[in-house]
Amino acid sequence: MKTDVEELSPTRVKLTIEVPFEELKPSLDKAYREVARQVRVPGFRPGKVPPRIIDQRIGRGVVLEQAVNDAVPELYTKAVTDNEVIPLSQPELEITKLDDGKELQFTAEVDVRPQFELPALESVSVTVENAEVSPDQVEEYLNGLRERFASLKTAERAARGGDYVTIDLAASVDGTPVEDAQATGVSYEVGSESMLDGLDEALVGMAAGESKTFTAELAGGEHVGEEAEVLVTVSTVKVKELPPLDDDFAQAASEYDTVGELRAGTRKQLEAVRRAGQGGQARERALDALLEQVDMPLPERIVEQEVEHRRESLKTQLDRAGLTMKSYLESAGQTAAQLSASFEEDARRSLKAQFILDKLATDEELKVTPEQLSAYVAEQAYRMGVAPDRLAKQLSDNGQLGAVAADVLRSNALTMLAEKARVVDEAGRPVYVTPPSDAAEDDEETEQDTDDVEGDEEDDEG
Repeated sequence: MKTDVEELSPTRVKLTIEVPFEELKPSLDKAYREVARQVRVPGFRPGKVPPRIIDQRIGRGVVLEQAVNDAVPELYTKAVTDNEVIPLSQPELEITKLDDGKELQFTAEVDVRPQFELPALESVSVTVENAEVSPDQVEEYLNGLRERFASLKTAERAARGGDYVTIDLAASVDGTPVEDAQATGVSYEVGSESMLDGLDEALVGMAAGESKTFTAELAGGEHVGEEAEVLVTVSTVKVKELPPLDDDFAQAASEYDTVGELRAGTRKQLEAVRRAGQGGQARERALDALLEQVDMPLPERIVEQEVEHRRESLKTQLDRAGLTMKSYLESAGQTAAQLSASFEEDARRSLKAQFILDKLATDEELKVTPEQLSAYVAEQAYRMGVAPDRLAKQLSDNGQLGAVAADVLRSNALTMLAEKARVVDEAGRPVYVTPPSDAAEDDEETEQDTDDVEGDEEDDEG
């Protein structure tokens, strides 16, 4: 078999493939066997009709057509493999010559990955946020923890913003009660603006047992969008009380015995979260830096397919939610042209990132381990709320395991990029996506523990 590769553009090639007829023999024999099973010829058992009888009764052209249709996909695959062509789409095939007994010739046009060069990864430099946590951030977290342990206490006064009230609501339109706009015993936070327009203003200054009428537009039901008179009656007014930040609270809300230990532990946990966040930032920003530095042509057909995929995905989501594209655009403050431009920008960036990460994986000879593949499937199964085994079988049955492996491989390439890039925090200190050595990590933890002990002693002295 002979293959000639012609570059039609930086992202599309044309393969001209010439096949000696003897290479078609396996497919030709297979075609005769299949035709023999289908035809009925007197004097011959099904499947035992000789080729010459098939040629006489059916015609050799039918067999040739079937043989070619069977052989071409495999011949095309061999051609792209032998010539190191990486196709991105299904090829456009055309049989240009079929000389019975001598030669088959066909062409295949297909989109391919563009050729481009990557800079030295060590030259990529990015800055991520600091991992340190300020005392104010610790106190903010602890106040949030106190909110979770807060209690509501009845207040013998009028309601204020931030209070919790129990209310009854009764709406009417033109003096007629609206059946689906009546509610009793509703718990509501004054000032949250999470129910009817005008409700918060009406509640401020109301005490238990008082009623007030206000006007609001109904948000649902048969009278949706209509103005209604709403009668609100307050049953109780309660105020949220936070527990004091002391040792008793530390013991009740955590595994720590003192508030000093709780503060130190909180700081350590928050900094661990921020350090993990630095890794994510390093990956994203290192990729952004490469996207800025690398210039490459993109296959327009693939871009168009990606844009259409995004458009169809959005349409499916809107249909499920019972929304229209018009209402979506209005709520998003976009025009159809702006949405299309956004889809195209996202598609181009995504495609370019895939090419970069695929090249990194190839250049660095990265692999996907079975453990990584299993972990990825398990994570996706957890997000979808299905059993990992069930998802794995579904992916296998649908032929999607290859795409999953490609995603994991790109993730590996992204991690390697962040590890090789120069990453510093806002203070100019180096940040290691993977610690440079176990010893260094142990030293850092020892230093951190020392700081915690010193912080606890200061708290105790205070």
